[in-house]
Amino acid sequence: MTSQTLREARKYEEASDKMIKKEERPDFHLSVRTGWMNDPNGFSYYGGKYHLFYQYYPYDPQWGAMHWGHAVSDDLLHWEYLPAALAPDEAYDRDGCFSGGAVTMDDGRQLLMYTGVLRERQRDGGFREVQTQCVAVGDGMDYEKYEKNPVLDENDLPDGCSRNDFRDPKIWRKKDGTYCCVIGNRPADGSGQILLYTSQDGFTWNYKKVLAANNNRFGKMWECPDFFELDGKGVLLVSPQDMLPSGFEYHNGNGTLCLIGDYDEETDTFTEQHDQAIDYGIDFYATQTILTPDGRRVMLGWMQNWDTCSIRAQDVRWFGQMSLPRELSVKNGRLYQKPVRELEELRCNKVTYQDVCVSGTIALEGVKGRRIDMELVISPEEGQEIYHKFAVRFAQNDQFRTSVSFRPKDSVLKIDRKFSGTRRAIIHQRRSLVNSADGRLKLRIILDRFSAEVFVNDGEQVMTATIYTEQEADGISFFADGAARIDVVKYDLTAQG
Repeated sequence: MTSQTLREARKYEEASDKMIKKEERPDFHLSVRTGWMNDPNGFSYYGGKYHLFYQYYPYDPQWGAMHWGHAVSDDLLHWEYLPAALAPDEAYDRDGCFSGGAVTMDDGRQLLMYTGVLRERQRDGGFREVQTQCVAVGDGMDYEKYEKNPVLDENDLPDGCSRNDFRDPKIWRKKDGTYCCVIGNRPADGSGQILLYTSQDGFTWNYKKVLAANNNRFGKMWECPDFFELDGKGVLLVSPQDMLPSGFEYHNGNGTLCLIGDYDEETDTFTEQHDQAIDYGIDFYATQTILTPDGRRVMLGWMQNWDTCSIRAQDVRWFGQMSLPRELSVKNGRLYQKPVRELEELRCNKVTYQDVCVSGTIALEGVKGRRIDMELVISPEEGQEIYHKFAVRFAQNDQFRTSVSFRPKDSVLKIDRKFSGTRRAIIHQRRSLVNSADGRLKLRIILDRFSAEVFVNDGEQVMTATIYTEQEADGISFFADGAARIDVVKYDLTAQG
């Protein structure tokens, strides 16, 4: 039976989202129905549709008591809102239904697994969260919480592990039907670790082992884990808190981490071999992946950063959107990401330029817009000294611009939105060390009203940033200090396809 808390949320969201105009949202990125959105949850394929749930506070565009929002899609790009799926309405989750996953059961129902949060008063008068794992079962629209929740609590933790940082179960099923989940936890050393649990029915869970331990290498607590096999490798994705930079590979604060290695399914042993950031831009956190019906591993993340949440004005009705879904592959120990191929169905109004010389600033007729897919190949001018800097500027008018710039001598690519119209002194730049031979670089830049995603060298790296520049700023220009040659293929992207 639907609780009063959930009924109120559903009634509120239905009335409130009618007050948000279509053009006030991104076209092909999922944004929150109303209020606040953070982590993606329960990314799954069920009943012939893609389902995406998300951390949700419908009543205010700032973080609050977490619900689960819900949307479905046929193509991963156009989303239809469904009523909120979960609300904090039980004793064990009254302070929030935090992140989790979803899987299909043998009887055809969908199982949601999530973290229930209860704020517990401490002896000193303060509060600390107690985090447990809970399940709910439903039909793709309505979900009923299990009467014996929570299914995992502090009694299911190894010795010395924190019951206050025990969250974000990501669930999947093995070929033999066994349920598995990975959960983020903080061990006695104060950093992070990923715990593996298994179940035969999705309701009774058993601790298996520590799948991976941070040992204070990459930030502190590891949030939002996801584990899967891809191209013969085991891949673990996590979002570490409180990271320190390591050259250009990791940046301060809340970041993303991909560990690639060998996985022995018989013993559930993951042996790390390679590590890298997942996204090198400003706004990307809390990834989730899905195995699509046609066998692709597709990932998306919250297109935001906890340290940049003040970028939007406070008088808006919604805050939070997801990244483009990205097809993943592993090549030579590295995670590659490409926009889902469904995006190409939205392309129209193709404009092509070949071998254009850029020296100083130029604009190209027909190359503009805020919902575009642009492929750009940069090369040095033959017979001349290599250019010092190349930049492409977009979401541009006389006052505003966001830029992606490249210095070939350092092989450093930078995204910069300090002139994008923000009035806050938050993070506006990120730099990444990219692979470039003799000043050659390949970029694919995708804009969708309020965001930019830059795919480097066919998905070898990605840089993501949100931009809330007024939509009238739709100019694009190219700049070179020295002389460079560019090939440009630009498409408009239409919501209709």
